[in-house]
Amino acid sequence: MKVLGLSAFYHDSAAALVVNGEIIAAAQEERFTRKKHDAGYPRHAIDYVLSAGGLTPSDIDYVAFYEKPFLKFERLLETYVSMAPRGFKSFAMALPLWMREKLYQKDLLSTELNALVKADWNAKLVFSEHHLSHAASAFFASPFQDAAVLTMDGVGEWATTSLAIGHGNALTIEREIHFPHSLGLLYSAFTYYTGFRVNSGEYKLMGLAPYGEPKYVSQILENLIDVKPDGSFRLDMKYFDYCAGLTMTSQRFDHIFGGPARNPEDPLTQRHMDLAASVQFVLEDVVLRLARSIASQTGMRNLCLAGGVALNCVANGKVLRDGCFDKIWIQPASGDAGGALGAALAASFMHLGVPRKVVSPDSMHGSYLGPSYADDEIETTLHRVGARFVKMTDAEMFAKTADCLAAGLAIGWFQGRMEFGPRALGNRSILGDARSPAMQKILNLKIKYRESFRPFAPAVLAEDAADYFDLNVESPYMLLVAPVRQERRRPVSAEEAALFGIEKLNVPRSDIPAVTHVDYSARVQTVRQDTNPKLHALLSMFKERTGCSVLANTSFNVRGEPIVCTPEDAFRCFMGTDLDILVVGNCVLRKEDQDSALAINYKNQFELD
Repeated sequence: MKVLGLSAFYHDSAAALVVNGEIIAAAQEERFTRKKHDAGYPRHAIDYVLSAGGLTPSDIDYVAFYEKPFLKFERLLETYVSMAPRGFKSFAMALPLWMREKLYQKDLLSTELNALVKADWNAKLVFSEHHLSHAASAFFASPFQDAAVLTMDGVGEWATTSLAIGHGNALTIEREIHFPHSLGLLYSAFTYYTGFRVNSGEYKLMGLAPYGEPKYVSQILENLIDVKPDGSFRLDMKYFDYCAGLTMTSQRFDHIFGGPARNPEDPLTQRHMDLAASVQFVLEDVVLRLARSIASQTGMRNLCLAGGVALNCVANGKVLRDGCFDKIWIQPASGDAGGALGAALAASFMHLGVPRKVVSPDSMHGSYLGPSYADDEIETTLHRVGARFVKMTDAEMFAKTADCLAAGLAIGWFQGRMEFGPRALGNRSILGDARSPAMQKILNLKIKYRESFRPFAPAVLAEDAADYFDLNVESPYMLLVAPVRQERRRPVSAEEAALFGIEKLNVPRSDIPAVTHVDYSARVQTVRQDTNPKLHALLSMFKERTGCSVLANTSFNVRGEPIVCTPEDAFRCFMGTDLDILVVGNCVLRKEDQDSALAINYKNQFELD
């Protein structure tokens, strides 16, 4: 059975293809349109996944959509009615879009699919619930025959937090917490309040938290959220405005935390860092309580995580180290894009009864599910755009790249299939020497054009990870934060320890300072030879040269830009930043060899995120 999964019309549209239960391909629409978090109908992503599967539209048996629009509209109406007359302006802005498009999504989807090929698409369309799609994306792709599944996000139709139990082909939602009580929206409220963009800036808040102290925890727990011992919670809605207003927080929220929300691009102060630390503390506490109570009440020993909150890798690391579950698996595309995959998996296993095969380490193929480009395609593209390059053998390319990294150069690294999900996992990456005290600032300010405080992930040989980090499991998707081992840490002087806020950034804290955050943590990516042989070979070559098997890894893009998809995208980003070297397949480009007339002002090409 061939199932096409879709997510669209809110943010992070995507398409996924599942054939007889196997994940064949998946990609976000933003990678093709170059519009970050593109919410439109994912026609480019659909074209790609069908091509990757060698299929035509006529071959598709079912199309699975990731949520139920009518249930979502019911929540919208009930919320506005309960708040009336407050919120009329927001209601008046939202209603025309719903009446024009969103209530007729089945017709809209059928019309778009008919543009591919005329068929009775209404008979082939099935709709999953939002949280079931998230849960299915985690459980059915996991290496577990049985598991509890915890899904946490802003909101789906009604659910904001859910517990599901998975056995083989079966997946059942057991309990839910409903809107407006949402851990994801609580975190997004602080994202908004500290001046970052909701639905895209939450990871910045997580990265900012270690620079602060959790001074506002009592204010949050006494006023904003009532948390029970089992992790269930309720928010006091008088401090929030997202139900019926046009902002996330209310004036009462401003009063508690000492003033209005920060304007984007205004300087970050110690207060903002303390706010970030405080809400991160509360989120970790709630997630830990939920995990412990689920383990106790269900007796399950395996846990799967999905939904936007599951991208909070600091909280994930706390759950892992707590030991309430024996094994944890987190969906690498935990946000709404992953809902397309979950809908396709749910339709395959639950609706169609396709036999499920549990595989190790999981069914995601390393999350390398996007487009790849053959050597001749790469060379043709590079010639067309005027690039100057040298074609090398694998051995020459690995040796040259390792030497450049050891010399402190920043490398654009483009190999194989593009990653599905928000993380670059070594196929569309910018790489740097983790030993360099200056590399974090260089990558952030001169290449990514983003805030200096944001940390980078270490890509490390899986077999060497325990030599650098207190981590006894693999972390292939950068979704677990672990402490840097004590013997790797650099002693901090009394003067350095007394520094506050962003000043802490300038203090090297270990022998891999480019990937060691100010609290001695790291968002680890373990690299296996069977999953990513090219990145594994590069890390091995770098280890031969330096004795170090860790590289700083960040996504190949600038601030506000989707991760690069094509060789042309990669060359454009290379020519618009201070990257020194670009490696696309086996083609190696040096910046000084390029035609200076091709340089572009890339910094302002994209809307700030």
